[in-house]
Amino acid sequence: MTTDPGPELARATDLSGATALVTGAASGIGYACAARLATAGCAVHLVDLDRPSVLRAASELDGHPHVADLTEESAIGRLPTEVDVLVNSAGIQHVAPIHEFPAELFTRIQHLMVTAPFLLIRHCLPHMYARGWGRVVNMSSVHGLRASPNKSAYVAAKHGLEGLSKVTALEGARHGVTSNCVDPGYVRTPLLEGQLAAQAEANGITEDEVADRVFLHHSAIKRLIEPEEVAEVVGWLCGPGSDHLTGTSIPIDGAWTAH
Repeated sequence: MTTDPGPELARATDLSGATALVTGAASGIGYACAARLATAGCAVHLVDLDRPSVLRAASELDGHPHVADLTEESAIGRLPTEVDVLVNSAGIQHVAPIHEFPAELFTRIQHLMVTAPFLLIRHCLPHMYARGWGRVVNMSSVHGLRASPNKSAYVAAKHGLEGLSKVTALEGARHGVTSNCVDPGYVRTPLLEGQLAAQAEANGITEDEVADRVFLHHSAIKRLIEPEEVAEVVGWLCGPGSDHLTGTSIPIDGAWTAH
């Protein structure tokens, strides 16, 4: 026997009336998340340092563009505060052994990928608490759960983001606010495709061989993850049935972390 889910479930499935803010939203995972939330009915604020790209992305999604350097606290203070869904997705990468890693770049990566999410969460929580509902989604990485050589800044930042997300979950629980990390493996983004091409040229092999030998070595599923697959998990975390899912990390890694 089937029953009509009724208007309550219909409302829960629809995020119309909610406002989302997504960082790193001009391309890649951030753009896919913004698109997924816009499809669910959210009014979406897209934040990125790349002015032409974020203006184009916002136009495509009928969203609100914000050009901001998130390593500057004053830039975060100028962003909207009435945010129901916050997706911290902005990030950069630099690969070098520790003894050759520029100290100033290590500090910048921590600021962008740990301090900025903290400031954004602090910026948005009062509105979420007042409403009695909110979703914080922190785009971590399999490197928030595992380490790799030559990625000291990125691994340290993602591990820090994991801890910040758990504290946010503990503090936000009684206010109806959840906080979770999404932990993808290697995702097909413009940044990764550039790395594929560079390594293929340097080693005289095809991009598919680079992906298989380097990026997918630890993954049981031998293909790159699409940004839209990550965005679907983000959308699910903001939808019905996720109220008790908080303070955790969701690997999208093709069983990398099963080893």
